[in-house]
Amino acid sequence: MIPSNPFSGTIIHAIGGVAASTCYVPFQKVKQWSWNSYWIVQATFAWFIFPLVIGFLTVPNLIEVFRASPSSVILNATILGAIYGFGGMCFGFAIRHIGYSLTYTISIGISAILGTIVPLLMHGELIHKFNEPGGNVIFLGMFIALVGIIICGIAGYRKENDLKHKNKEESESLTFNMKKGLTLTIIAGVLSAVFGISLEVGAPIAEIAGQNGAGDFQGNANLILSTGGAFATNFIWFLIAGIKSGSLKEIVDVKGVGSKKLLLNFFLSIVSGALWYGQFFFYGIAHVKMGAYKFASWVIHMSMLIFFSYIIGIVMKEWKQVSRRTYITLLVALITLIFSFVIMTYGSMLGATSIQEH
Repeated sequence: MIPSNPFSGTIIHAIGGVAASTCYVPFQKVKQWSWNSYWIVQATFAWFIFPLVIGFLTVPNLIEVFRASPSSVILNATILGAIYGFGGMCFGFAIRHIGYSLTYTISIGISAILGTIVPLLMHGELIHKFNEPGGNVIFLGMFIALVGIIICGIAGYRKENDLKHKNKEESESLTFNMKKGLTLTIIAGVLSAVFGISLEVGAPIAEIAGQNGAGDFQGNANLILSTGGAFATNFIWFLIAGIKSGSLKEIVDVKGVGSKKLLLNFFLSIVSGALWYGQFFFYGIAHVKMGAYKFASWVIHMSMLIFFSYIIGIVMKEWKQVSRRTYITLLVALITLIFSFVIMTYGSMLGATSIQEH
């Protein structure tokens, strides 16, 4: 049995949050490629190549692990991953209607709560986990995280209004439509939570991988199925879209794009895919470290993702032109999230200490 260490688990979740919050940064330097071309390359590496390669490198006897796994678990985890794949599409469309900050915060906030609560309800463990040592402290931290996420959403909404009023933001691609944008964002959030549920459904495969000596990397086994399903959905969708629009030729258009720029686009797209994969690579390690309180992993990870996305925004001076009221709202949100991380980590450590004593 791998010893739990909630503190190091939280730190590793933070590393995953940094990877997730920076995964779209390389895209800003991709030139003469449409979104379809960029997305199909980064998705291939993020959801297929990296999970498969890292899985084989870190999980001993990976093929045997899958052979020993129940076929129903493999199928269900993959299908849920495929369903999640549609969430990314809804996310992209939602940004056009209500902006990045609001879309990001609402969708990830919904994902954080549903991706934590639904697995507990599936296993009938909600009340049991609450009553365990440290359980009520963790749930308090989860509630505070939700409050922090909501305040982040308010800060994001105010930011976009500030920039719009000051004419600092080019908004040609943004056609504000709260009703349509909010609907798409809610769908994206729910489907994002499905990814967490997919990982939970595939947990028996991770346990078999652990029995085969995978150790902290056991989560890389079931991750292959969840990301594989997401890859299948996106690859088919964007392949068809690329053929219809004629944009697929950009990927091999050496003359039109130029060899140096083409190689740079591939490199940046692969880096983007590596960062996206990195968030769940570190999630898998951190999840194991949380011990008996693994159920808190998803909300901690999603909260870290939101926290660092706003920190990255500050570093990149995206909040430079906002009003003092908006900036203070952001600081309150970030402090609230930090407070929630401390509380959830403390609750997990209380639980781990209690288990060790018994």
